[in-house]
Amino acid sequence: MTSPRVNLLDFDADQMAAYVAGLNEKPFRAKQLMQWIHQRGVSDINDMSDLAKSFRATLLDKAEVLSLPVIKDEHAADGTRKWLLDVGAGNAVESVFIPEDDRGTLCISSQAGCAVNCRFCSTGHQGFSRNLTAGEIIGQLWFAEHLLRNDPNAIRRVEQYPTPGWEHTGRVISNVVLMGMGEPLLNYDNVVTALRLMLDDRAYGLSRRRVTVSTSGVVPMIDRLAQDCPVALAVSLHAPNDKLRDQLVPLNLKYPLRELLAACERYLPFAPRDFLTFEYCMLDGVNDSDIQAKELVRLLANIKCKINLIPFNPFPESGLKRSSAQRIHAFASILLDAGMVATVRKTRGDDIAAACGQLAGDVVDRTRVRERAVHEKQIQHDHEEAADSVDDEEEQEYQPEHPVQWLKRLDG
Repeated sequence: MTSPRVNLLDFDADQMAAYVAGLNEKPFRAKQLMQWIHQRGVSDINDMSDLAKSFRATLLDKAEVLSLPVIKDEHAADGTRKWLLDVGAGNAVESVFIPEDDRGTLCISSQAGCAVNCRFCSTGHQGFSRNLTAGEIIGQLWFAEHLLRNDPNAIRRVEQYPTPGWEHTGRVISNVVLMGMGEPLLNYDNVVTALRLMLDDRAYGLSRRRVTVSTSGVVPMIDRLAQDCPVALAVSLHAPNDKLRDQLVPLNLKYPLRELLAACERYLPFAPRDFLTFEYCMLDGVNDSDIQAKELVRLLANIKCKINLIPFNPFPESGLKRSSAQRIHAFASILLDAGMVATVRKTRGDDIAAACGQLAGDVVDRTRVRERAVHEKQIQHDHEEAADSVDDEEEQEYQPEHPVQWLKRLDG
C-alpha cells in the first residue's frame, strides 16, 4: 500500500530540515524548498529548477504542496475580499483580506467551527468539526499572498503607500491576524507551527508586531505562547465582570477574569509591543452602559493595554443588537477620560459578511450545537406554556429585564 504524500506546507523550518535529512539530502535543500514554496509561491515541484533532478523525483513520489481549493471569492464595496476555502469532508473556512493605505491585513481561521460558542460570534453558532492542520492555516496566507501579487489593485496600493521596509519584500500582506474561525489556542501546536512560518525570513518574514493571535482566554496556552512564540496578543474580553462574561464568553466559567488578567500580566514582558489589546464587542443594552465603562476602567487599570471597541456585526441567530454610534462614543469617552487608550474598530466588509464576528463558513458540527439549541428552545417553550396555563388570568406588572437575565433567556 502506497503511503500518502506529505504536504510540505505542514512544515516549519526545523521540521523541513528534519524531513530533508530523512531523505538523505543536504541541509541547504530545506532552505531552497522553503523559498520556492513560501517566497515564490511555487506548488509544482517540477518548477523548482535549482533542485537536483533526483531530489525532485524523490519529492514527486513522497511529497506535495497542497493548497486549499476556493469555493467562493467575494469582493466588498470597500475593497475587502473574502474567500471560502474547502478543507474537506463538508467543511469550509473563511479568510478575509482587508486593504488599507498603510497595510494589507489577512484574517485567517484556525479551526473548522469553534467550540467556545461566544454569544456574539457567528462561528460559534455553526458548532465545531475539527482543528485545521498547520498546512491549512499557513495555506490561507500562502494562497492569498501569491494570488494578490497578481491583483493590480493590491499592487498599486503597495506602490502608492509603502510601509517602511515592507516595499522591498514584494509582499502584499503586511499583517496577519488569527481572528477568523476558531479559537487559535485550542489548536496550539498547529497554530505555533504556522506562526513560526509567518515569522521566518526564509518564508514570509513578518514582524512579531504584525502577527496577532486573538484568544477568548485559554490561560495555560497564553503562558505557553509567551515562551514558544510570543507575537502580538489580543484578548476577547467583552465584559467588565465575571457574571456577564460567563454569559457572553462561556470559557470564562473555566478561566475567570482574575486568572485571565494574571496570565495577561505574565505575557506582557514577552510581547513584541509594550501593551496588550483587549477586544470589546459593543452590544446594545448588554455591556455598553456608563457604569460598565467605569467598571472596565477599574478592571484594566493595572495592565498596559489598548481597548478596541468593536461595533457588533449582527447575524440572525444572535438575538443581539449593535450599540448606537452615540453610545459607543460615550463609552469610549469614559475610557479616554480615565487615561485609557481606546479605539473604535472601523467595520469592514459587512456587505459580504466578512466583518468581525460574521465569519461562519460551512461546518459539519460534531458538537451538535444547533440540535441542542432546538431541543432547549422546545423545553423552554413547554415550560412557558405550562406557566401561561396557570397565570393567564393574572396581570403581571412589567419589570425591565437585567441584561444577564435576558441573555440567559436567549440561551434557549
